[in-house]
Order: sequence, then structure tokens, then C-alpha cells
Amino acid sequence: MLLAGTVVADPDTVVEDGAVVVEGDTIAAVGEEATLRERYPDHERRSFGIVAPGTVGAHVHSVQSLGRGIADDAALLDWLNDHVLPMEAGLGPDGMRLAAELGYLECIESGVTTVIDHLSVHHAGEALEAAIDAGIRARAGKVLMDTNAPDGLRQDTERALAESEGLIWNYHGAADGRIRYAVTPRFAVTCTDECLRGARELADAYDGVRVHTHASENTDEIALVEERTGRRNIEYLHEVGLTGEDVILAHCVHTDEAEREIIAETGTHVTHCPTSNMKLASGIAPVEDYLARGVTVALGNDGPPCNNTLDPFTEVKQASLLAKVDGRDPTAVDAATALRMATRNGAKAAGFERVGALREGWKADVLGIDTDLTRATPLHDPVSHLVFAAHGDDVAFTMVDGDVLYDEAAGGHRTLDADRIRREANAFDVPGVDA
Repeated sequence: MLLAGTVVADPDTVVEDGAVVVEGDTIAAVGEEATLRERYPDHERRSFGIVAPGTVGAHVHSVQSLGRGIADDAALLDWLNDHVLPMEAGLGPDGMRLAAELGYLECIESGVTTVIDHLSVHHAGEALEAAIDAGIRARAGKVLMDTNAPDGLRQDTERALAESEGLIWNYHGAADGRIRYAVTPRFAVTCTDECLRGARELADAYDGVRVHTHASENTDEIALVEERTGRRNIEYLHEVGLTGEDVILAHCVHTDEAEREIIAETGTHVTHCPTSNMKLASGIAPVEDYLARGVTVALGNDGPPCNNTLDPFTEVKQASLLAKVDGRDPTAVDAATALRMATRNGAKAAGFERVGALREGWKADVLGIDTDLTRATPLHDPVSHLVFAAHGDDVAFTMVDGDVLYDEAAGGHRTLDADRIRREANAFDVPGVDA
């Protein structure tokens, strides 16, 4: 297939009147359309306003999708304990599968081709099966909670780790490597030392498994960790082994100088979730400081109950604007930097090689984006447009591993039954939500 348009191969490389040639699961060529049409005359041609890399949702909760709008205007710990955890605890296997399908449906039609997904304590296998069937690229894992958790979610430590190991056996490397596992403690507040150290040991036991957790999102959370451990949050996670190049820490809003040094020196990845941090009034992550230290900062939407969307274009714009306001500096997190956070940085955090840019020999995770819009007129700078003007519903075409998952011109979703999922989600009796 030959995908033609203004090609944004990466934030620094734009080819006007360009094309991307896909063969199998790989990008065979990127360049001028006229040249590539001569070289590949028999390839099906599709044309879009912009052809871009798929984005990476580097911290999402697909299985919270059924709770969109149930917990607005609440602080983090109230939001979590009073609304979201009871909902998760009440979801059976069918509900968990439906919630994941709904989340992936939104991701795919909005231009997310890879997710780092924080699932739940129970029925994580249902969500992993949904990711396989949806065709999305995913780094995902079962949530660990062995203390300070409500009934229905708190587990014995050994059982929680054993169930995680079983999921690694079944799903790590599934779908020809498109699905990879992350050991996923929810956060230090709900995990004992034994659980967190066990998470590190489990990740170390299997090649390519990563660790994904929340950290330093909220000052109340930090106070609870410090009261129990005598350590700042990141210092404590470092002590129990949860820093390093295989670790993804979501949020990292409130960190001091010593903690930022730990993150940078260990190569730990940070996922910035600007909309969630604003909505929950958690604060503003020091993104410019992290980037200046060489930290890989990716972008995530967090969960639908605290965003309330999985649209990556909302997040990339918020990341740039929030940094500018925070530093009173209009040059902070410019468009190219923000787009890099949403693409290549996310792929690095997720541990997927040859993902996050359109380059010869890389994986064919490609978007076709409509620009036949008043909002895109005139279009002087396609990178600026993607960051500051584009919306998820501008996505007309989503490809992962060379497979077309969404094609607006051909009826929409190709791997998921969108009508069924939306119908069932509307009719579903969400636990903890009044009818």
C-alpha cells in the first residue's frame, strides 16, 4: 500500500507531496510520492492530508472506560477510593472485556496505535485478549494491590505475583510481539515492600518485561508514602528497585532535586498526563526540567474518568500549553518536542523498537489525517497543526503492523464491532453508578 500526502515522518522531517510505502508489517520506503509511485506502480494508493506516525498513549486505563464522567470534580484519593476502585472491583470478566474494547475502540479511531495500559487486579487476561483482537500495540499488565485496598481488589502478595507471572507466560510476546507485559503495581500507597520488591524480581526474571506504576502524582499520596517509609516517593521506589530503563513512572508531578537526579541517572521513563493532572488539581509536572536532564518524557491520557477522553491530540496540545504557562515561557515544549513526546518518546518508554516514526525498515504504524477542514485552513506548518489544531476525530485511517484497523472511507473499524461495543456499553450496569 502507498499512503500519500504531506508526510510528517518525525517532528523534524516533513515531506510535502510525499508518500509512505508499506509492505507486510514494515515501512518499505518514505519519500516523494512521484518517485515512489514509479518504484511501486502496483501498490494500492490512498491519499490523505497528512500521513503521520501513530501516537503512543503511554499511560492509559482502558478498563476504566465504562466510568467516563462518574467522578468529576474530585481530588485524586477521593476520586480513586470513592468512585474508581469500587467500579473496578465490581467488574466481572465480561465487563472487563467490554471496558477494554471500548477503550481500544476510542484509541484506534483517535490515532493511538500503541498503549501502555494499566489494567486492573482481576480479569486482566480479558483486556489482553481484547488488545490482541483489536490489533493495537500494547504494553499492559495486571494491577498489584496487597495493602490499603478495598475488599475485592486487595490480594495476598504471593497470589498477586503468581497471577502476574501466569499472565507473562500467556501474553508476553503474543501477537508476534505486538503485546508485551508490564508488571503493574498500582502505586506505593497500595503495595507493601514485599510486593514492590517482588515486582522487580518478576520483571528481572523475564526478558523484555517492564514495570509500570504511578508515582508522585499528588501531595497527599506523597505524604502517605513518607509517613510509612520515611522516604520521598521516588527515593522509596528507587530503594525497592523500581527505577531504571525498564520502568515507566506515570505523573511524577511533585519531585525534588534528589528525586529528579535519580530519575535521570537511572534512565527511568516518565509519562506526563497533563489533562488528568489539571482535572484532579494534582499540579504541573516539571517537564522542561526532566527534558533538560535527558529524561524520556512520554504522554498519556490517564483514565476516562479523569480526562475524560483518550484523544492523543488533546494531550499533546495540553502538554505544550501547560509547560508554557508553568514557565511563563512561550518557547517551552515547542510543537516538535510535544509531538516527539507523543510518538517516539512513548515508543521508547514502552520498549518497542522501530516504532514512533515513519522510517524505512520500521514498523508500519501509520495514520492518515484529514485536513479538508476549516480548522486546517490554511495549513502553513503540519507539525504545528498536529499539535495545536488537530483532533482525534480528524483521523481517517489507522494502521498497526501493516494491518488497517480503522478506515473511515471503508466504513470505520475493521477489527472491532463498534456498534456492538457502544450499544453494550450504553446498556451496561456500571458498578457503583446510580441508574
